[in-house]
Amino acid sequence: MFSKSSKKTSPDTTAPAAPPKPALISADLKIVGDLSSDGEIQVDGVVEGDVRTKTLLVGKTAEVKGEIIAETVRVHGTVNGQIKARSVQLAKTAHVVGDILHEDLAIETGAFLEHRAFNLQRILHL
Repeated sequence: MFSKSSKKTSPDTTAPAAPPKPALISADLKIVGDLSSDGEIQVDGVVEGDVRTKTLLVGKTAEVKGEIIAETVRVHGTVNGQIKARSVQLAKTAHVVGDILHEDLAIETGAFLEHRAFNLQRILHL
């Protein structure tokens, strides 16, 4: 009349996945090559290559030489290359040499920004 079923039912354990932890490039690390991530990257060291990610934090001790493509970029260190992002924040310690393509741009007092303009005379004389 009463019998135990041999079927075991497990509770629904499909909890939402936790967001990935940020990838950290420490101050004593130099990377030569491109970086790509669907999450967040924090650079405190040197990157010589292009960076594609959702969120990028360039720390005070960081140096990035290459193109940056992201949704959000916060710069506290040095960037030498073009930045393409929806939102860009330059802290007072930022030093950026390159163009910034953006929807939102915030620049703190003290930040350095030098954009690269085309020299039309040089192009016409080639």
